[in-house]
Amino acid sequence: MELILKQDVDNLGFKDDVVNVKNGYGRNYLIPQGYANLATPSAKKMLAETLKQRAYKEQKHIDEAKKQAEKLNDIEIKMPAKTGAGDKLFGSITNGDLADALAKEGVEIEKKFISIAGGNIKRLGQYDATLRFHREVVSTFTFDVVADA
Repeated sequence: MELILKQDVDNLGFKDDVVNVKNGYGRNYLIPQGYANLATPSAKKMLAETLKQRAYKEQKHIDEAKKQAEKLNDIEIKMPAKTGAGDKLFGSITNGDLADALAKEGVEIEKKFISIAGGNIKRLGQYDATLRFHREVVSTFTFDVVADA
């Protein structure tokens, strides 16, 4: 079944992508939840026209996202956390905590666009996070979790 996505769907595609899914997934989940429409020939023509008009505006967003991603090269973040025995943390460091730390450094990004490798962090050390500024601008960022002084 061919569908046009109305919004981003994890592990499937981004808004306005034409995707092929199994009939049951499309008919029972994506369409009723409002995530997608059927990709009829007329819907595809309308999508092509919309994408053509949006291309110029999109380039501005891409350039802005690349500037944000370039700021990451100059930033080094050490996130202090309370620790227990050894290198184990009290609580954990999440993508929301990383988003707050980046905002203090001047890089604004929503926490839903941050993906920390391995999920929540529960130990001291150096970790990698994937930041998605735009569908075409994805950056990898390395940060340290250190013991609170």
